[in-house]
Amino acid sequence: MGDFFGSSDISGWDLLIATLVVVAGWVVSIFVKRGVTALLTRTPGISPGATLLIARIAKYVVILLGIGIGLSFLGASVQPLLAIAIIVGVVIALALRGVADNFAAGVVLQSRHPIKPGDEIATDDYVGTVLELNGRTVILRTADGRTVHVPNGRLLQDPVVNHSQAGARRSEVEVRVAAGVLPPERLGEVLSAAASAVDGVQTTEPARTLIVSVEPRRVTARVQYWHHPMRGVTVTSAVVTALAAACAERRLPASVTSALPEPPLTPAGEL
Repeated sequence: MGDFFGSSDISGWDLLIATLVVVAGWVVSIFVKRGVTALLTRTPGISPGATLLIARIAKYVVILLGIGIGLSFLGASVQPLLAIAIIVGVVIALALRGVADNFAAGVVLQSRHPIKPGDEIATDDYVGTVLELNGRTVILRTADGRTVHVPNGRLLQDPVVNHSQAGARRSEVEVRVAAGVLPPERLGEVLSAAASAVDGVQTTEPARTLIVSVEPRRVTARVQYWHHPMRGVTVTSAVVTALAAACAERRLPASVTSALPEPPLTPAGEL
C-alpha cells in the first residue's frame, strides 16, 4: 500500500474531497452518456446498438477519470492507473479497428451521398437495391431475393456503380439476321422502330441500331435503348420479344438475345 499511496497521513477532509470527486464524476458521466446518445441519435447511419455502446464507453471513461482524480487527493500514485488505462485503450482500439473503419466510412457515405436507399448499385460482384445504410454496413436486396451486407469500408475502397443516379439506364440487345434479305440501313430502321414502340423504352433518348458486322451469311446489329434504371430486366425482355416479332413479320431469319456473346475468334483467311 505504501507504494500505491504516497503518504499514509490521510485526513477526513481528504476522504470527503475524494468522495465528492468520485460522486461528481459519476453524476457527470450520466450527463455525458445522455449527451453522446443525443448527438449520435441525430447522426445519420449509426444504429441504436452502436449508439448505446459508444455512450456506455464514454460514461465509463468519465467514471474512471473521476476515480483516478479522487485517489490522487488521497495521495495515491495514478501512474499505475494510467498505464492500465493505456493498455486497455490500446487493446480496445485493436479489437474495434474494423468497426471504427466501417463507422468512419459510414459517416463519409452519409455526408457525401454517393448512394441512398432505393438506388440500385453494383459492387464486389453483387447487384442489388440499397435497403439501408447504417454505421457498419450497407444492406442490399438482390433481384433473386438475397440480402447482402456490404461493409462500409469496402464500398470506399472498391468501385461502386450506381445504376439509379442518372435517372435512366441504357441496355442493348444483339440481333443476327440472315444477309441479303434487307439492306443493313433498312434493317437498322426496322429494329429501331420496333424497340422504340416497346412500353418502358424512354422517348427522350431514341432507340438506335448499330450495325457491328456484315458477313456473307449474316448481319449483326446492336439495338441500344434507354429505360428506367429499376426496370431493366422487364423492358429488355419486352424488347427481345418485339424485335423477334418484327423480324418474323418480315420473314427475316434472325437470332435475338440480350446475353451479349463474346466476339468469335475468326481464323486467318476466313470472314
